[in-house]
Parts: sequence; structure tokens; C-alpha cells
Amino acid sequence: MEFKDYYKIMGVARDATQDEIKHTYRKLARKYHPDVSKEADAEARFKELGEAYEVLKDAEKRAAYDQLGANWKGGQEFRPPPDWNAGFEFSGGGSSAGGAADYSDFFASLFGRDFRDGGGGASFRTTGEDHHAKVLIDLEDAYQGATRTITLRVPTVDAQGHVVTRDRILNVTIPKGIREGQHIRLSGQGSPGAGEGKAGDLYLEIEFRPHPLYRVDGRDLHLDLPVAPWEAALGATVKVPTLGGIVELKIPEGSVSGRKMRLKGRGMPGNPPGDCYVILSIALPPADTEAAKDIYRKMEQELNFNPRTKLGVPK
Repeated sequence: MEFKDYYKIMGVARDATQDEIKHTYRKLARKYHPDVSKEADAEARFKELGEAYEVLKDAEKRAAYDQLGANWKGGQEFRPPPDWNAGFEFSGGGSSAGGAADYSDFFASLFGRDFRDGGGGASFRTTGEDHHAKVLIDLEDAYQGATRTITLRVPTVDAQGHVVTRDRILNVTIPKGIREGQHIRLSGQGSPGAGEGKAGDLYLEIEFRPHPLYRVDGRDLHLDLPVAPWEAALGATVKVPTLGGIVELKIPEGSVSGRKMRLKGRGMPGNPPGDCYVILSIALPPADTEAAKDIYRKMEQELNFNPRTKLGVPK
């Protein structure tokens, strides 16, 4: 996917004020409007300008885009990193950015699904607007429940018209057993209400940080468990780490790499709780000594074993 430099498309500096961006867009929109322009590429140029302006006119989208662009290195295919927008607080009622389908794949991949329409409409509201943010938490905190301090970045426009971000620090209670995609609602932490109206709420969408051991599927966990060749071949009882502590698992005789075994109820808490699925992976001892090499040579001589039999390849 091609990275789109919206500042270059509009011909404005990266530190341009919101008023400068608005003025530039109006000038260029008049120049390239398909109904009046004589430029050969007017329609495509007009559409491209509209996409750039959709992002740069909005302080929230612009701040997130600036962070994303700062991490992109030119000359390579662009792929937004996972959870690139985590920690940004956005206003809006939860709908995706309007008209995303009319823009490029680049725009849709960033704003079409994950971002709310922050529009900041001018209509009078008695109740404050709700805010949204995606936050990353540790799997252990979701398993046990916890209280954590989180920092959100809140985009805003300063007195000079520049987009800046300020940090917002909150103490958040993480419920035991919360799943990815669920929301924590912080009452009254959205926009203030007009007049005597109550403030909106802040909704925190939960996602898990990558874990070194477990993969998460709903309430179930998946763990790759290395076992020695003799444990798989002869059977054994081995210790397995789970989020609730170490448990013992009986490996059946004749197990092969890729075999899946279930530890019932050892996944994420819930009603019912999830399971922990253990996938066996046979780990070979290193042949890093002469004694170890002799053992491998003896196995080669005494075991009639061809690992490629199913491929139809002779030994």
C-alpha cells in the first residue's frame, strides 16, 4: 500500500495552523473542482485533496496521522503497525469516519474502521459528547483484575492554531476476565455538558499487549509447549505454566509435534471459564559435545527412521 503524504498533497508545511490548512484547501478546491477546472487530472486531484483535508482539518485525526507518519520510512511498502492508534482519545458517538469508502485504501485502513467521526459539530447539546480510546493492557491484569494508571493523548488546537496533544492520566479498574474488544465505561469522563447538562462518558476499548507465551482466542488460551523427544515417544508428566500457576500435564506415549491437549478451565475467567490448549513441540537436544554426537550417530544406525516417508522420498 502506498503511503499518502497529506501535507505534500495540499502543499502545506507540517506545522501549518488549522486556519492555513482551511484556507489552502478552499483555494485548491476552487482550482480543481471538476465542474470548473480545465486541468486534465482535475477530478482525481480534487478527490485527493478532499481526502487530505478530511484528515488535516480534524485535530484528532491529524495528531494520530502525524504520529504514524513520523514512524514511516520512505521507499518501502506501507503497512500500519498493529494498534498504532492505541492511547489516543477521540470524541464522537462511535461511528466510523464518514465517507471512508470514497477515499483511498490508505485512508480506509487507518480511519474507516478504527476511528470515530470526531467532527465536533456546532449543534447545541445539553449532554456532553462521549469519548473513545483504545488501550493496551497486560493479559495478567485481565486474568486477575487490577487497578492501573493509564495515560491518554488528547489532541487539541492551541491558541496559535496548531494541533498539539496533552496527556490525560486516569486510574482505571480493570475487571477480572475482561475480553479483547470489550469496553470499560468511565462515567462523566467525556466532554462537559452544555449548561446544566451532564458530561459524556469515556469508553476504553480493551486490547491485550502481545504475550511471550500465550495466544488469546476469546476466553481460550493457546500455548506452545516444548517437550523432549523421549517425553513424546515414551510418555511423561511435565509441568506447564498457566496464568493461574504451574500445573502438571500427562503426555501420552507416542505423541507427535503439533498434538493439541486441553487444560480444562485454565483459560481466562468467565462463566464458564475458558480452556488452555497446549500444542506440543518436540525440541531436539543440541549436538554440542562429542558424547551428544555419539548418541545421535547411534540413533541414526539403530533406528529405522525416515522423516520424509509421507513425502514419498526414499531414505
